[in-house]
Amino acid sequence: MANNAQDTTQYLDAIESDPIRMGWMVGSPPPADKQILFGDSSFSKFPRTRWSYAHMRMFLPTRGVMRGDAPVCELPRLERDDIDHVTFTPLGGSEVMSWKSSLAANYTDAIVILHRGAVAYERYFGVMKPHTPHIAFSVTKSFVATIAQTLIHEGVLDEHATAPTYVPELRNSGYADATIRQLLDMTTGMRYVEDYTDDNSSVWQFSRAGGFRPRPAGYQGPESFYAYIEQLLSESAHGQRFAYKTVNTDTLGWIMSRATGRSVSDLLTERLWSQLGVEHDAYFTVDSTGVEFAGGGFNLTLRDAARFGEMMRLGGRFNGRQIIPTAVVDDIRRGADKAHFALAGYALLPGWSYRNMWWVSHNEHGAYTARGIHGQTIYVDPAAEMVIARFASHPLGANSNLDPTSLPAYHAVAKHLMN
Repeated sequence: MANNAQDTTQYLDAIESDPIRMGWMVGSPPPADKQILFGDSSFSKFPRTRWSYAHMRMFLPTRGVMRGDAPVCELPRLERDDIDHVTFTPLGGSEVMSWKSSLAANYTDAIVILHRGAVAYERYFGVMKPHTPHIAFSVTKSFVATIAQTLIHEGVLDEHATAPTYVPELRNSGYADATIRQLLDMTTGMRYVEDYTDDNSSVWQFSRAGGFRPRPAGYQGPESFYAYIEQLLSESAHGQRFAYKTVNTDTLGWIMSRATGRSVSDLLTERLWSQLGVEHDAYFTVDSTGVEFAGGGFNLTLRDAARFGEMMRLGGRFNGRQIIPTAVVDDIRRGADKAHFALAGYALLPGWSYRNMWWVSHNEHGAYTARGIHGQTIYVDPAAEMVIARFASHPLGANSNLDPTSLPAYHAVAKHLMN
């Protein structure tokens, strides 16, 4: 979620780019101009992404996160007909916008609002249905890090220990003196750039190493996520400033797996997915060695994302059980060093911080959120007793392109529900 320059390209709007309207992947086989493929990167290009983000299993190898045989924890429904008409002023704007208009502006694929645990609002667009998994991108980080913080709470991990304590292969990398806490709060000084507009940026080099993006002809680089991590160097001291780097999460995932003897998928299955009463199995995309993309490869359905958010709102308790320790949720909600965060220059997020791979607003409602590129969100507002889960396929990656019409919209709905 780097601070990228604004893109001035003119894109099809949400209606024009509707994946059903465009006819992607229809036919046996689909016509050449309607096909979406991994090898030519078309699966990652707008407007095809409006279809592919709901079909990632067709392009990449995956590993399941299983719900098990437990009953579904049904979400009560108290739907309202007044939310579409809630209005707000976008950040930096002067024209009032409605909630309904904001959904199209943000290329929303699916969105649900829970109020006091009940479904108050739910909408699906394009190819999305209640049973359709959608890639969560960096919302994945919040799932993984919440479990990591739980392992710290249980004494399985020491947040002050360095990465090689658990993964000796990292002793000659830039992570040699990085602590678990610095990974969790994204304060490592690794030589790594998260710029979604630059095809040569570190984030895309990392993606190609892990097979999340196709490799060019003659590729000679690392061929797995861990191989990339091992050769990564640092460029500044750790612990000095917030700098968003997806590779930190995958390094954390490696540490978690080594410390527990369980894969990231198994950890999510055992600690969340078999406990929450979710409706559907979820899945991770994996590299050629079967290692999960812990920084952005989780795919799940909308209401199951909301269940996770509701568990967080309730202090880790859901489905009749304490799933995550309350102390873990409290630690996230308190946030981290605002001064470290401010150094990253997120102009639209003044006064925010980043703790355990959650974005903490420190606003008057104490809202905090899991965020992923192209508009993936789980937004928790404790004061309003509200959770919003959203999937989207905005043509631009960085959330700075969506925040002006998302963050004030969420807050406006929260205040509306409180009234």
